[in-house]
Amino acid sequence: MSPVPGRALVVGEALVDVVRRPDGSVSEHVGGSPANVALGLARLGRHAELLTWTGPDAYGALVNRHLDASGVRVLRGAESAISTSIATALLDEEGVATYDFDLEWNLPSTWEESAEPPLVLHTGSIAAVLEPGAQKVARLVADRRATSTITYDPNLRPALMGSPEQALPVVEALVLQSDVVKVSDEDLAWLLPGIAPAEIAEEWTRRGPSLVVVTHGGKGAFASTNSGARLMVAAPTVKVADTVGAGDSFMSGLIDGLWSAGLLGAERRDALHDVTPETVGAILERCARIAAITVSRPGANPPTSAELDEG
Repeated sequence: MSPVPGRALVVGEALVDVVRRPDGSVSEHVGGSPANVALGLARLGRHAELLTWTGPDAYGALVNRHLDASGVRVLRGAESAISTSIATALLDEEGVATYDFDLEWNLPSTWEESAEPPLVLHTGSIAAVLEPGAQKVARLVADRRATSTITYDPNLRPALMGSPEQALPVVEALVLQSDVVKVSDEDLAWLLPGIAPAEIAEEWTRRGPSLVVVTHGGKGAFASTNSGARLMVAAPTVKVADTVGAGDSFMSGLIDGLWSAGLLGAERRDALHDVTPETVGAILERCARIAAITVSRPGANPPTSAELDEG
């Protein structure tokens, strides 16, 4: 199928990950879950625009250079942050990251954006929960449902989001507004402990989204559709450098796959609702390949479409 034209609007944080490894080495990478998703989409050949909140400092310049190099358009707003946010990622011996944050999150009151409505609006993680920006994100999501597919990845950060009881109403409100949700099994274990991830995914699809995907790291991913399909796909076996950005690259692949299948845009909502298990399975297998490439190299470094074609 030939590529479907259009653009993606990604809304959320862009920051700098300061990665500290067990051997004492330190490196700096541009990160933030939504920024990583925008980057992944651009590397897959999509027109991706990022509405974010960075400062006029060296880290802000680093963010802009990094995203621009892969073709992401960072939208200019009427206001900006005082300083660019930082996340310190502490890696264990297996390359698994835990985070410490120094950040603020907001949205500008106005910004420069392409005139055509986006096919898809994606958001998630810190941007969907941390005030004062979270309420603005929720309003933007509600406003754009009339023209755009809504995709959401909770990508929870317990250090920033309070207790599960505090985060759950915010997460579920966005789930109900979304057409597609991608969530990790670790997120669900923190948010709704003691309930099987598949059970949560099935409940969410009964209440709103056409598709809910639960990622299980190296064990693969589970999908539940509103039309009743349930399926599991395996993950390729690779040597893991670290897991930074793996879920975000999977999310980019999910949006890209639905885009190629002609299932994005508000006018395609019914078609997305009726998506076949075969279509979902093929998309998820490609997502798993994308995530596997990402974890095989350091930092949030998702593959290009050319790299996927070579595999």
